[in-house]
Amino acid sequence: MTQRPIRSVITGTGSALPRNKISNDEISKRVDTSDAWIQERTGIKFRHIAEADETTASLGASAAQKAMDAAGLINQDIDLIIVATATPDQTFPATATKIQHLLGIKQGAAFDVAAVCSGFVYAIGVADSMLKNGMAKHALVIGAETFSRILDWEDRTTAVLFGDGAGAIILSAMGTDDTQYPHADILANKLRSDGAHNALLYVDGGVSTTGTVGKLRMQGREVFRHAVTNLASVLSEALAIAQLQPADVNWIVPHQANARILDATAKKLGLDRNNIVVTVDQHANTSAASVPLALDVAVRDGRIKRGQIIALEAMGGGFTWGASILRY
Repeated sequence: MTQRPIRSVITGTGSALPRNKISNDEISKRVDTSDAWIQERTGIKFRHIAEADETTASLGASAAQKAMDAAGLINQDIDLIIVATATPDQTFPATATKIQHLLGIKQGAAFDVAAVCSGFVYAIGVADSMLKNGMAKHALVIGAETFSRILDWEDRTTAVLFGDGAGAIILSAMGTDDTQYPHADILANKLRSDGAHNALLYVDGGVSTTGTVGKLRMQGREVFRHAVTNLASVLSEALAIAQLQPADVNWIVPHQANARILDATAKKLGLDRNNIVVTVDQHANTSAASVPLALDVAVRDGRIKRGQIIALEAMGGGFTWGASILRY
């Protein structure tokens, strides 16, 4: 008997934010800046900053539990956990294994993906491949960060940009005969990187170099220029793989780095900004968590509906960048 093709279907989403929500005015008491300066250049109004008892793993586990609840699954159903993060709880083991333990999951595999802000899109590409190759049935794909731990609070050009949080999805393998989620699938993944640009966005510490965690460093203007070009390009490539046009996309869920990047990318592709999910004003840049956070917000408020075409895209340090096209 011929085996039926497998589809990767998002069956649940979830997100989690630290308790402490910080306004621009509050940031200005700590950094030489102002609400007007931050909003004009970034579109950011608020961000959440993790308290001492809130970690990448605890936030990731909370988001994952909500995604499991939304999918109607329990811990015994999950057989793959992939966590995208640049701010793990420990150098090792993987934060994914800590989340696995927190959720009481005993079976399957758990590991981290390190691609900074592109990490969640990379993790989707990995999970999609593993599901379609029969290596798992239900995957937890998580983006979780505590970027506040690596910020230089003396540098207003970076300190105002980032926040903490987590987002998660359940990606489930289904046959073509499944009627609960007709036609839903990951249609295309396109992942890219170029290590030549390390000096434009990086952390100045590391286990094998300085033996320290280090702080985030960024050349914002150069990163902006590369981001607009790379995001527009990779999104076009992913759409071509899916045999779709920009006009076919119902919603774009981008990495929430900067409102100006979102606007410039939309303009470059001729996209309507009203079809872009924007949460950067409330969450700031949460790195690998930003795409799943925004996705969960739009699913839960009813904007994203079953059957719609959704495009996910992100760029991060390295540089890494990528896009996923899916039918929700």
